[in-house]
Amino acid sequence: MDASRARRALVDAGVAPHEARWLLEEYADDPAALATAVERRRSGEPLQYVLGHWPFRDLDLVVDARALIPRPETEWLVDVAWAQVRERATLRVLDLGCGSGAIGLALADEARRRGVALSLVAADRSPDALALCALNAARVHLSPTLVVSTWFDDLDVAWRGTFDLVVTNPPYVSRAQWPDLAAELAFEPVEALVAADTPAAAGFADLAVIIASVRDWLAPQGVLVAEHGADQGDAATRAAHDAGFTRARDYEDLAQRPRVLVASA
Repeated sequence: MDASRARRALVDAGVAPHEARWLLEEYADDPAALATAVERRRSGEPLQYVLGHWPFRDLDLVVDARALIPRPETEWLVDVAWAQVRERATLRVLDLGCGSGAIGLALADEARRRGVALSLVAADRSPDALALCALNAARVHLSPTLVVSTWFDDLDVAWRGTFDLVVTNPPYVSRAQWPDLAAELAFEPVEALVAADTPAAAGFADLAVIIASVRDWLAPQGVLVAEHGADQGDAATRAAHDAGFTRARDYEDLAQRPRVLVASA
């Protein structure tokens, strides 16, 4: 069957046209695997998990249900983070709640191409997610230090005051919002998506902990870059000022929604 007819057959089976193209490219030489992939997609499983890998900036990362799927707004976080530190010749970076490793590995890859000496610590409370990060690090020939830790709880105390950059994309969906989100999100780890409410904002509990504690881990000129929900920008900047940051700015994503907090002393 030629490519055009094969794509039409997948569309007739209920696959979106652009996804049919991805699936055909991935499984062109394995009809049995293609049939399985189509059934997985028709069941609602995200295309990224069905394919088993997905591009993130210049990297091609393994993705599966151990961690969130890397998304375009998080690519934007990497752009914002790099802009804060691109003039530095050496960098010590903490990717907090690293999941697949997308953020930290993308920064380390950017630094490698620019000739910047970057050391990366990737931390996650999920050993499964950390194993996925390790797999991706090996895939792109990078060697972060990997730590199982719930936020800062189990980091080496010797690292206090040493990080030039802390980046994080923590859970920020509230439990009330969760049932109304896209059905595909049910395939992703809920603990990486949903956070408890605080008086400041719904779904803000993990961000509140990070913002309140991060200054102890930043070097004197260090910067926090944190992704947050579109309705949490004001809460994030207030929390940063309450934590003693003198500079706190919120950046909009490509859809002009508040998305990324940048805070520094």
